[in-house]
Amino acid sequence: MSTRDIVHIALFAAITAALALFPPITMPVAGVPITAQSLAPMLAGSILGARRGGLAIVLFLVLVAAGLPLLAGGHGGIAVFFGVTGGFMFGWVGAAFLIGFLTERLWKRYNFWLALLINIAGGIGVVYALGVPWAATVAGSPVLTALGGSAVFIPGDIVKAVVASAVAVTVKRAYPVITARA
Repeated sequence: MSTRDIVHIALFAAITAALALFPPITMPVAGVPITAQSLAPMLAGSILGARRGGLAIVLFLVLVAAGLPLLAGGHGGIAVFFGVTGGFMFGWVGAAFLIGFLTERLWKRYNFWLALLINIAGGIGVVYALGVPWAATVAGSPVLTALGGSAVFIPGDIVKAVVASAVAVTVKRAYPVITARA
């Protein structure tokens, strides 16, 4: 791993923390806040690739576990991983990795629509696949109830996927960090 890779990883961990400055909106049904931080795995994966994007999110979560109040609303510490939002945060790592993996594999054909499809699959699909069952378990409710409660977040997550896709395609043209993989 080069110095440049380490800097990119640290930068995207910092960007993830900075996205916490947007105030969270907590939905009464789900108990999970709407935050700008769920944009970070989409950006990290689509700009840095699988390994560096995943590591950026892991670094951020390690800092949160160490007690730094980097989550929206000023939360931090190991306890946040055992609440209803814990599965969503673990899903960020998988999302960044999958988005990066697919982006690397499809780099030569990468355009806005492909980026959007990849960001929706990883940034929404993977995050919800881990987060919804986790939230259901912690809340003691059926998975379908948790899924219904989480449905209110999907329109905002689609907007975040659009933003991440537009940024990723622009960065690809101006300052590509990812190299094409077979």
